[in-house]
Amino acid sequence: MKTAQAKAAAVKAEPVKVEPPDAAPARRPARRAKAQPPYILDEQVGFMLRQVAQRHATLFAARIGDELTMTQWAALAKLAETGPCSQNLLGRHTAMDAATIKGVVDRLARRGFVETRPDPEDARLLVVLPTEAGRAVIARATPNAFAITEETLAPLDPAERATLLKLLARLR
Repeated sequence: MKTAQAKAAAVKAEPVKVEPPDAAPARRPARRAKAQPPYILDEQVGFMLRQVAQRHATLFAARIGDELTMTQWAALAKLAETGPCSQNLLGRHTAMDAATIKGVVDRLARRGFVETRPDPEDARLLVVLPTEAGRAVIARATPNAFAITEETLAPLDPAERATLLKLLARLR
């Protein structure tokens, strides 16, 4: 049997934890989350989209002709599709911010492919329209643009192409 002195010494050796009366109840240790799978870059959608976009851009640069950039072609193609429009609206139609579309239009104008005029209904706006030379470039480049799309989608069968385009439209 332990003596009273031994019991007192044992009690003194163990620290006593005293919590204030308004303290929150003690928490259980957090459960370990399931381990995340490794991040494999080649399996990530953004990386795959960038690789496909790079492949398409390489095909575009090699085949479009007239030393057009993708943004210049987008502006010319949209003008061919919609007709003359304000520079601001052309930027929205081609997913370019105001500064980018201004630079694209300026470069196309320097090359003689578009001209700008004040909007007759709103003098604050510039209307962009293709010149004769611009319409000729559009006529030459359009078959090339179709061929570039065809080559980009070549690894897919017709049903896969339709599915891909439908899914990309949903992700826009």
